[in-house]
Amino acid sequence: METETKRTDKEVLVKGIKTMGLTVILMFLGPTLFYVGLSNPDKPLYIPILIAAAIICILAIYFAFKGLKTIMDSMFKKS
Repeated sequence: METETKRTDKEVLVKGIKTMGLTVILMFLGPTLFYVGLSNPDKPLYIPILIAAAIICILAIYFAFKGLKTIMDSMFKKS
């Protein structure tokens, strides 16, 4: 009997790494926008900048989980 060895699916792994790259960018962009928004409360774009920063932070969390799941699926794929 031949047993097939499990190998990492490289295409799925690359997709997961790209998602994690986007996550890193969003993880820096969100808090930076929060800082900029909170440091200028008298500006007219105060509320829209804070809303955009909150959305970017939520997206960073979402893409982090999605990227980690994709990387795990590439290593431990379900048959």
